[in-house]
Amino acid sequence: MKDDQNKCDCREKREQIAREEKSWRENLVNKRVSRYNLEKSPTCFYTPNAIKDFDFLEKVGFPGQYPFTAGNAPFDFAKANEKLAAQANYRPDWGGSRGVGKYGGFGAAADYRDYLKRMHSMGRFGGPNMAFDLVTQCGYDSDSPMAEGEVGRVGVAVDSFRDFCVIYEPYTGDLEIDKVPSNFTINAPCAIIIAMYAELARSRGVDPAALRGTPQNDILKEFIARGTYIYPAGPSLRLFRDTLQFMRKHMPLLNVNSIGGYHIREAGATRTQDLAFSLANAAAYIQEGIKAGLDPNDFLTKFTFNAFGGSMEIYKEIAFHRASRRMYARMLKEDFGVTNPKAMTIRQPITAHIGCSSTTLQRTLNNWPRAVVGGVAAGMTGSLPGVFPPWDEPLGLGHSQEAVQMQLDATRILMHETGLTDVCDPWAGSYFMESLTDELEAEALAEMDKIRGMGGAVAAIESGYMPKAVAKSAYEKQKRIESQEDLVVGVNCYTSDLELEVTINREVEATYDPALMATCEERQKASLRELKRTRDGRTAASLLSSLRTHAKDENRNLMPDICDCVKNDCTLQEICDALREVFGEAQPVKL
Repeated sequence: MKDDQNKCDCREKREQIAREEKSWRENLVNKRVSRYNLEKSPTCFYTPNAIKDFDFLEKVGFPGQYPFTAGNAPFDFAKANEKLAAQANYRPDWGGSRGVGKYGGFGAAADYRDYLKRMHSMGRFGGPNMAFDLVTQCGYDSDSPMAEGEVGRVGVAVDSFRDFCVIYEPYTGDLEIDKVPSNFTINAPCAIIIAMYAELARSRGVDPAALRGTPQNDILKEFIARGTYIYPAGPSLRLFRDTLQFMRKHMPLLNVNSIGGYHIREAGATRTQDLAFSLANAAAYIQEGIKAGLDPNDFLTKFTFNAFGGSMEIYKEIAFHRASRRMYARMLKEDFGVTNPKAMTIRQPITAHIGCSSTTLQRTLNNWPRAVVGGVAAGMTGSLPGVFPPWDEPLGLGHSQEAVQMQLDATRILMHETGLTDVCDPWAGSYFMESLTDELEAEALAEMDKIRGMGGAVAAIESGYMPKAVAKSAYEKQKRIESQEDLVVGVNCYTSDLELEVTINREVEATYDPALMATCEERQKASLRELKRTRDGRTAASLLSSLRTHAKDENRNLMPDICDCVKNDCTLQEICDALREVFGEAQPVKL
């Protein structure tokens, strides 16, 4: 009887609020709209009626518990060691025995090795956080006609296991490869890089099972956004399956992948597309693992997300991350029967942020307050309030030391001086935020249902649906900016001669010698000639032939073959070409 009375009271209260809201809109809001000659009110206001059937435990729960809306944990490592980090003058960009160093890579293998040595001499001992050149990412060697002019340009050139070994020469003793992690930002030929990492360990007498780190290994988003794919989506997903099986058996501490909604959003996707496409891709990877006979309660503990994309719309970005955690956890529980809480969380180094595409070349220093907005959003999603990216990101010359210092200090100020991270999910229960979270979730679920109806992520990629949808959204966003529907300060508004261009000094840390870059391609070609002259050519040819044969068997795991090819000096392109002959090559979608 008491419960019935409470429900009756609540219903009457909601009806009263609805009546009062109607009166408020008619007598105040609408009159103000007319006074300013507007079509509708430019602001919103939320009441309890926005979340009529709100169930706290179902929708939010507690931080660190299903459905993880309020966060992956009551607090994270950074919060637990907040004062210690301040007292120790900790700098995350320097890495250390617990993490990787600064993301980088350039030139020939020896050039990147020497850079890492220089970092060590400066006390920066993080493991390699490796960017590969586009030649390597697309499965070519430096002597390929396709590589001309691109070798070592946007990352390090790795043509062979010998190159890989050269890069790791500084990592011995206290920095042996089982003592520091490594990150590999590569996708289509990722199986080859993972094989090189395993074979490097074996060649040094290190058990591959002790290796830590994260390969990106997220090939599906390459078809949607970045474009560094090699084989069609189906065979590419098969290679993901093979790496997943191999790593869980032989390299169990290594993360399996780093799913990148960030790249999809930066390519122009909407917030809804970012979330739906990323989770659809994740579902495809999970299905491959289950088809291979693996337990998702186990392998999902090693799934990671690089990041989702970002924007300047702070409320929506907070709601986005609350919705993403809830959607992912529910998908795993309801669609895949996952019961392990550790397997249900979205593990990612970056939560809310503005995205590099929100930065502007015009009045560049304005990007600093923009990035701080992203840091505030991150802090309100239950994570480290990381201020990202540095303000000089659009200049394309490498982040200056001044910009990095300002980025670090802004993060530290938000952490130590504001109390921003003292409360987990401060928006929990908010009429506005819970309504917005539900709205974003509903939109993303509808998009995922559409993809599911097409047959899943691979089918949606092969039909061209996903890449075309992103391209269309990018076009529409640019039109909104050009028409001033979306305002961007210093770009399409506040651009008169009365405005000032504020500048500060920029000192870019020396990374590579331009003279070395000028000779990089020829040095890599010479290294390849020497490798092919000195290796056992017959063995290499035989192993590549076996790889081609075994690739025709869908049920065969190719990682043992790739490991054999790697340690016997087959080059990266030779391995990729052997698979090209069997799998074919993916063709770009006509937009």
